[in-house]
Amino acid sequence: MEQTTNKKTLRGTVVSDKMQDTVVVAISRYVKHAKYKKYLKKTSRIKAHNPGNRAKEGEIVTIRSCRPISKEKAFEVVFEN
Repeated sequence: MEQTTNKKTLRGTVVSDKMQDTVVVAISRYVKHAKYKKYLKKTSRIKAHNPGNRAKEGEIVTIRSCRPISKEKAFEVVFEN
């Protein structure tokens, strides 16, 4: 029997790689304002686990949800081999 995984995946740009085994990824999206109907750019900064410090600042990466690794880290960087 095959298990289905409900892992959320997002794409974004690495904006900081100064921490050990952690990167900060900026996720940008467009949201329509309820009253003025204008599209605004919203950016979320998410900390993601980066084993071996492979992802560097400026790269576009895919991250997926995982078990909580620390207080603020519940995503991991996906490396396609």
